[in-house]
Amino acid sequence: MEIIAVTNKHSLWNEIIRFAENCSWRGGHYLAEQMKNNVFHGWERVFAAVEDGETAGFCTFTEKDEIAEKYDFSPFIGSVFVDEKHRGQRLSGMMIEKAAEYAKENGFSSVYVMSGEVGLYEKYGFTLKGHYETIFGGTEQLFVREL
Repeated sequence: MEIIAVTNKHSLWNEIIRFAENCSWRGGHYLAEQMKNNVFHGWERVFAAVEDGETAGFCTFTEKDEIAEKYDFSPFIGSVFVDEKHRGQRLSGMMIEKAAEYAKENGFSSVYVMSGEVGLYEKYGFTLKGHYETIFGGTEQLFVREL
């Protein structure tokens, strides 16, 4: 299994869009639309777990995720998803680690995650910062990890 960082110039970009469109998680459809509309700029990336050309999971590394614009926190790891048939292989952790390494290489000293999950991101070194408003009108937990 390989974890790769892709932009719209990468040969797997359209394969990852297709995978995201057809995945079981509704967030995948949102990611596919973002990818089709080329909303990723500069250092932002989509990370994908790929084996033999087949996508098994994805996550994003972006300036902002679903946090409301009024907050200064950045950058974010978001949209973490692993296909059901590939679960149990620690792919979420591998993608998060690859995105965190990429963040550090690009001069960031911390990364953030917005999530409603309890106990998931703590095992990857994140700590709860608090509850913050999202762009969708609700609130979610904000986690931070120092790099």
